Amino acid sequence: MSAATLTVRVARKWQEARDICGFEFVSDDGQPLPSFDAGAHIDVHLPGGLVRQYSLCNHPEQRDRYQIAVLRDADGRGGSRAIHDEVRQGDTVRIGMPRNQFPLAPDARHHLLLAGGIGVTPILSMAERLYSSGMPFDLHYCARSPDRMAFVERISAAGFHDRARFHVDDGEPAQRFDVAAVLAAAPKGTHLYVCGPRGFMDAVLNAARERGWDEARLHYEFFGGAVASSAAARAFQVRIASSGKVVDVPADCTVIAALAANGVDVLTSCEQGVCGTCVTRVLEGEPDHRDAYLTDDEKAAGDQFMPCCSRSRSDLLVLDL
Repeated sequence: MSAATLTVRVARKWQEARDICGFEFVSDDGQPLPSFDAGAHIDVHLPGGLVRQYSLCNHPEQRDRYQIAVLRDADGRGGSRAIHDEVRQGDTVRIGMPRNQFPLAPDARHHLLLAGGIGVTPILSMAERLYSSGMPFDLHYCARSPDRMAFVERISAAGFHDRARFHVDDGEPAQRFDVAAVLAAAPKGTHLYVCGPRGFMDAVLNAARERGWDEARLHYEFFGGAVASSAAARAFQVRIASSGKVVDVPADCTVIAALAANGVDVLTSCEQGVCGTCVTRVLEGEPDHRDAYLTDDEKAAGDQFMPCCSRSRSDLLVLDL
């Protein structure tokens, strides 16, 4: 997990939408919180030793608070249940410093913000920043039903409400999201930002690529975990370059766990291949990438991987540790 943490107080907890709770954190000592940029997230340390990442959804200029919203995931690993059921208004919690792997492109002429479900959280912070900066953008927010949409009232009351469109799957056909039409209407040079469920994001990104959008103009952040590989897990070895130590990685064990069992600690956070905390240089061997963080080009280069979830296609990986 990230080493730098601070203690904050839960100033507010509220039901934002169906299965979605909002949380507002303030400094425990009354001092301004560390600054953040739109698209940033924080680690939240939860009961039971869990650490989860949540995007900040308030305006980046608000230094007196951090706001997040969390969807209860019945099929998750327990983090959303813990924060919904065990974190209460008035409690103190530890959080990590804001980090941003989903920033706005500073030189974009136009921004297209696409949110699916709980993926609205970083997108909303982006909209706040772009509006206050006078930058042109359009926002499309998609969900299965109106009761599952977070921050509808906030968006509807915002100065940028006329740039926002809401789409629901179970509504009238005219309300449904037409990705082809939205992409076709985007001005030349538009940068696309998308966050939400994996299927929604894949559909948007595939549609953009089919229409010739440059990868440099596609920005995205996955909330789900690592990509499952069709290849069966196999045992292999890793060698620590600095010491020459060789560690066996069984078929049913992650590289992170095997290293830890042998006294080699690697900084981790999500342990799902999403956050990028544990990215490690590969000096020799061929990684089997199973993360949702590295780009296709970075995976093809084969000189780094995520030991929390990725494995090896070769019998040995030499790691820059």
